[in-house]
Parts: sequence; structure tokens; C-alpha cells
Amino acid sequence: MSAQTGAKVVSKGDWKVTMTPDDIYRNPMDIAWTFDYMFSEDKVEDLYKRAKQNQWDSDDLLPWDTVVDPSRPLIANDSDIYHKMPFFKRLSKSQQETFTAHSTAQLLSQFLHGEQGALMTAACVTHSVPDEGAKLYAATQTMDEARHVEVYSKYCDKIAIIYPMSPWLKQLIDVTLQSDRYEKVMIGMNMIVEGLALGAFNNMYRTTTCPLLKQLTFNVMRDESRHVSFGHVFLGPVFKKMHADDLEELAEFAFQAVNILVKAQTAGTIANKVDPGFMQVLENSGIDADDFFKGLKEAEEAGLTRDLPPGQVHALKDLMMPALARVGLLTPTARKKYDEAGIPVFDDIRVLQAMEGGHPTGEVAAE
Repeated sequence: MSAQTGAKVVSKGDWKVTMTPDDIYRNPMDIAWTFDYMFSEDKVEDLYKRAKQNQWDSDDLLPWDTVVDPSRPLIANDSDIYHKMPFFKRLSKSQQETFTAHSTAQLLSQFLHGEQGALMTAACVTHSVPDEGAKLYAATQTMDEARHVEVYSKYCDKIAIIYPMSPWLKQLIDVTLQSDRYEKVMIGMNMIVEGLALGAFNNMYRTTTCPLLKQLTFNVMRDESRHVSFGHVFLGPVFKKMHADDLEELAEFAFQAVNILVKAQTAGTIANKVDPGFMQVLENSGIDADDFFKGLKEAEEAGLTRDLPPGQVHALKDLMMPALARVGLLTPTARKKYDEAGIPVFDDIRVLQAMEGGHPTGEVAAE
């Protein structure tokens, strides 16, 4: 059952943002005690050790005294997909600057909201996974996600703009949180949402002009690389022992989750006509929505938005799909469904493996 409070509109000057209403619902997940406290020297144990060693305090590590001017671009213009659009170049300088500031704020807001979702899913895995080593590792991930909520909240305070959570992102995380098996929670979060985040963080790290955001993103990205690894090193062996019918159930769950993500994307951007937050970005920038999406479609048809700049990674192609393939979730039945849905199947794991090392992968992605 879902219970929502009413949304509120926050106005500052000539722009406004409608805040996402709170949401509460029941979760059907089992809670699993385990009394086997023996730890084997496996990859999950190694991840747990790395997680302990790499905990960090944002108060001490990050230069929070950095002045952040939200009126100046936080992302280099030559790395911004919107600046490739002929329509965008016809806008006034004021409209371009306002849109750049607000679209960046909307993206950073999704990082913040997504990290809260990751916090809840990691806690869910901690109480539901029936393996002691996995429980301890999931607890470290829960702490990581709490820290990520903290740092993105602080940064969004600096730019003084928080946009509502995109409906497709909330739907994806809700489907994950409302699932009835810990394996589904880990598929939805550690393989799909974390893959999406890891790609976005890598691209932000390589393109931001803000030294605080760059350092913040690097440290978050290092944590996220372990989270993606967890999905592989724990679930891979579990799936190998699983009955074929159960594996197909999980493969279907993964397909439905990916499909939510694919349907929401527009020309590789976060622009979406049914996203109230993005429509508010256009309104706050004085840009006609019909003209904008017509210009985006023209740019897409001309191939201007097809290729990412050197050093950036495509989360679906380079991270999410290879992660699902690696653990056996791209079964013949699932592959047929991806094909029927027009979703390309990628299983090259080289970029994924490089990202799991915890460092930006520009050189790998550009090969």
C-alpha cells in the first residue's frame, strides 16, 4: 500500500521546482538469520576487506569550502550532448546558460535520489541474504550509500536546486524494492541501477569543471565499483547452482527492469516529455518544449547525439548488459525477448572489468 503526501512547489526567483512527494509501501521480502559465522577466503570476503579499508569521511576528505557558482557550467560544453544540437545553438546565450545549469542540477538530483534508493536496497539485502559474508559486505555497502546521500545532498545544497526524482528511475528502484527475492534486489540494484550510476559517475568525473564535484565523484565511483562487483562475485556462483526455472524467473525480472530503463531514454539524454522535472527545466529556461524535442529528434536523426565523447562510457552497452551476461541472465529465452523489444545484447565485459577497478576508464572506453 502506498501513502503519499502532497507535492510542494519551491520557487526561487523566476524558476520553480515541484518536489517529489514522499512514498511509503510494504515490502514482501523475507528476513534471513544465519548462524554460520565461518568466513571463507573467497571474493566476497575480499570485497568486504576492501570496503573496510576504503571507508572515507567526506568532512575530512572533500574541499567543502570550494565556491560553487551554479550560474557557471559544471560540465564542459564540448562534452555536453545538448550543445551538439543545432536547435540549442540558436537559443540565446541566457537560455543556453540557464538550461545548462538546470539540466545539470536535474542530473545531480537524480544522483541524490538514486543513492537513497541504493541505501534502501543495500539494507534490504543485508537483512534478506542467507549468507554471512554477503550480509557483512551488504552492510558496508549500506554505509557507502548513506555517505553518498550525504555528499550529494551537500553538493545540491551548494547549487541550491533539487529537482524531483524522474518517474522512470523511481519505477525501476520501486520494482527492485518491491520484489520478493534478494536475488532480484541484487539484480535490480547491483547490476542495473549501479551499472547506470557507475557509467554516469565516470562520465561526470571526466567532464565536470568543478574540482569539488570531480573529487566527490571519484570517491563515490570507487565505492560503486565494489557494489557492481558484489553482484557478480556473489550471484554468479548462486545462479550456477539454481534450477533452470528459477533462473528464467530472474532473467525475466532483469529484462523487465532493463526495459523500464530503455523506454525512458531519449537520444542518450535524460530528456523526457513525461518527466515533470525535465519539463520544469525547459520552463525555467524559457524554452518551448515542442521546439526542444523537435530539435532533439532532428539531432538524433542526423547522428549528432549517437556517439559519446572520448572517455565516456555507455552504461547499458558497457556495464549493465555485460553484467547480466556474465552471471548467466541472458538465457536463450531472455535473448529472444531483448531482440523482440529492439534492445541490443552486449556481452563484452572489458569496460565493466576495468570499471570494477575503481578508476575512470577513458582509455578503455575509447578503444
